[in-house]
Amino acid sequence: MPDQPLPHRAEGSALAVGGIQRFTTIDYPGAIAAVVFVQGCAWRCVYCHNSHLQERPKRRRPAAQPPQPSWSEVRAWLVSRQGLLDAVVFSGGEPTLDTGLPAALADVRALGFLTGLHTAGMAPRRLEAVLPLLDWVGLDIKAPLHDDGALHDAVTGVRGGAGSVRRSLAILRAHGGAFQLRTTVHPDWLTDAALQRLQQELRELGAPHSVVQPGAWPKGLQPLGRNPDPRVVDAAQTWSDVTGGA
Repeated sequence: MPDQPLPHRAEGSALAVGGIQRFTTIDYPGAIAAVVFVQGCAWRCVYCHNSHLQERPKRRRPAAQPPQPSWSEVRAWLVSRQGLLDAVVFSGGEPTLDTGLPAALADVRALGFLTGLHTAGMAPRRLEAVLPLLDWVGLDIKAPLHDDGALHDAVTGVRGGAGSVRRSLAILRAHGGAFQLRTTVHPDWLTDAALQRLQQELRELGAPHSVVQPGAWPKGLQPLGRNPDPRVVDAAQTWSDVTGGA
């Protein structure tokens, strides 16, 4: 499927901020950072701890949800953090789906911060476009990418995502910048054998091993079994026009 523009946000519009973590030492290797969470994600990973960031950005947030700062407010706060923070990491959600990301990255670099990105690799062309503005990337590898990515599909609730992740990994390797691969391991979804297959795939691709992160079910969420809930699939497919071939 060819690239298509995001239908919900005009090109050049401000980043849709879903939240901010003002201090962290674990989200950018070797740096003190802040994390800006970007609203919106095309996947519905079964163990997602940021499910409130999955929906597309809306002009008006429901009254039950707390208001989030605008990007201009975040940028003003970052000015006050110059000399105190080393880096700013954009996480999500999936930041590469937001057309405001390049301008936000340029703002952060102009303030003298290192820039980082957490991405699932679902939009390789969008990732490639912002690489010149990034100092480090953390790429989430959800599951083995072989066998047409069947397990990857089960984890994310969307078919065909493994191919995009492979392309994103190839783009990162060709770019030559700093990046890290990370895999969340939940025993209900990724067995030891599956993890070993994934690490073997990465070796064959000439990529570094993935850093393993233990996974847990978010509070109140029950395991869905080996097949994603159809409601999860339906919700995720609403993003298919955005991510296809991106």
